[in-house]
Amino acid sequence: MIFRILEDQLAQKAQKEKESRDADRRFMQLALALGRRGQGRTWPNPAVGAVIVKDGVIVGRGWTQPGGRPHAEPEALRRAGEAARGATLYVTLEPCSHFGKSPPCADAVIAAGIKRVVAAIEDPNPEVAGQGHARVRAAGITVDVGLCAAEAAYDHAGHFRRIRDKRPQVILKLAVSPDDKIGAAGGKPVAITGEAARNRVHLLRAQSDAILVGIGTVLADDPRLTCRLPGMEERSPARIVLDRNLRIPASSQLVHSARETALWVIGSELAEAAAATRLGAAGAQVMRMPPGSTPGLDLPAVLHALAELGITRLMVEGGSHVASSFAAADLVDEIWLFRGTEAIGAGGVDALDALPLSKITQSAAFRVHASETFDRDTLTIYERA
Repeated sequence: MIFRILEDQLAQKAQKEKESRDADRRFMQLALALGRRGQGRTWPNPAVGAVIVKDGVIVGRGWTQPGGRPHAEPEALRRAGEAARGATLYVTLEPCSHFGKSPPCADAVIAAGIKRVVAAIEDPNPEVAGQGHARVRAAGITVDVGLCAAEAAYDHAGHFRRIRDKRPQVILKLAVSPDDKIGAAGGKPVAITGEAARNRVHLLRAQSDAILVGIGTVLADDPRLTCRLPGMEERSPARIVLDRNLRIPASSQLVHSARETALWVIGSELAEAAAATRLGAAGAQVMRMPPGSTPGLDLPAVLHALAELGITRLMVEGGSHVASSFAAADLVDEIWLFRGTEAIGAGGVDALDALPLSKITQSAAFRVHASETFDRDTLTIYERA
């Protein structure tokens, strides 16, 4: 009889612990989803999500606001008000502990009377790097770290890459036919995928800090490179053109819209000053970079300069030459590979110029992160292993 009672008590305890873990995971998943709302709008700050829960009820939610401030934690605390006292805070990244353009989030958490902090992952920023958790613990608050860490690391990959490698996370987007072509013979543009897949591309644009193409794409397609999803036009990323000799036409859609949506043209130090002056007068920002060892620009130097400007998530949507240049330099961190259903045939433009597409999709350096289906089209997302 005694053993049966003990077994029942242990079973009840185990069940309560499981329910508690399940609830923690559910609230952290919500915090992650909230944080993704800010992707593409918070740079140079990470897009963090936060949820405040008291007695099993959500009393506050927050995510990093456009421009990077307010941070997610004070936003959630503001919404929770006095209900935050004695509550649990779920946050996708360690609360900051340093004074920047706003006070430390760790201090706000302490002042609000939070009882427990559940953080997905530690912030690698040397100004934080465990100090936020230490400050909160020193105030007598319980801190648990590591729940949904893999998801948080993926969501914050741009922030981590900028801190650790001094460059943005590079997301290479490719739309290819079944025979690995991105254009028809002679470089003629052709619709590879349907509307649903193209809408997914525009959402990726909205979630990116900047989008990059080469001058070849500008001259061939005259793109605008904005987000055209209804109601999300204002979330268009900064547009970047690699243009060694500053050949971008003044009549292009990019230059015409430079005062509406940021346009950065990156040229060689040797490019004509008059061209730079002309672009600047149209509202574009011209950046001069050292020429690379190939006819293009020094890509590592370009990425470093973009990181210095605060860019964390860079979407590369250029043609085959730009795509292959990033791949050959081992500067691709994610591949978003959209596949259509209609073959283009001999003479079509290869996805990666002189490189076979399998060079990256079948490389041990990448693994499949996720996949999606849009009518007959597919998307496979590869991440650096």
